[in-house]
Amino acid sequence: MTSSESSNDRRPKYQRIADTLREAIRSGEYGPGDRLPGENDLMAAHGVARMTARQALSVLRDEGVAEARKGVGVFVREFRPLRRRGIQRLAHQEWGSGRSIWSTDIENRSLEVDQVTVSEEAAPDGVGAVLELADAETVCVRRRRFVLDGKPVLLAASYLPTSLVTGSVITQEDTGLGGTYARLAELGHKPVRFSEEIRSRMPSQNEATQLAMSAGTPVILICRTAFTDEGRPVEVNEMTLDAASYVLEYDFDA
Repeated sequence: MTSSESSNDRRPKYQRIADTLREAIRSGEYGPGDRLPGENDLMAAHGVARMTARQALSVLRDEGVAEARKGVGVFVREFRPLRRRGIQRLAHQEWGSGRSIWSTDIENRSLEVDQVTVSEEAAPDGVGAVLELADAETVCVRRRRFVLDGKPVLLAASYLPTSLVTGSVITQEDTGLGGTYARLAELGHKPVRFSEEIRSRMPSQNEATQLAMSAGTPVILICRTAFTDEGRPVEVNEMTLDAASYVLEYDFDA
């Protein structure tokens, strides 16, 4: 940037520094896991006050581009996205053969499911309507967190009509090979069609904590409904994804 361009640039100094660092990351000058220049380095290189340097690094942290490590510095965030193959992962050949629907996504990476709870509850209004439940009907709620390579990436809550799953392994923490969909099939309610709605927002404090998210990172919300061949809705699954950990991939014929 020339001196004349700099004098005509009305962006705040901290924003200019942040943009310069961001471009250096995009160009590969700083790669995933690399330490970025610290406050003292930025002060010397750009002739700015400490607060300005601190604000510049804060911009990158808030955007999810960088992360601070206490007592060490600010580093380029390591981003190895999980490719969520939205269509292939739900194919009957996957869960019908005893495989987890996650097997399509994770390849050889390490997946752990923790914070698993199963309970019978009153159906939330929206869920009850989708599942076509009567007012007094309850749902079996399966909540869990998915941790990939040691990093929490997704929170999920599945809602199923209690009358459909009472006494089955679906009401236990471990649903066995093939998961919930395989067990529904054994009960005579095999899912044959799925519908997903996707939106995004900033996380709640609880979500950010559970997913160990960097500041400024949004969540992706996916609500999936599973239907039987007769068109009966048998599950609503509300998922909250760390947006920085995912690429959503959809591959289908024209």
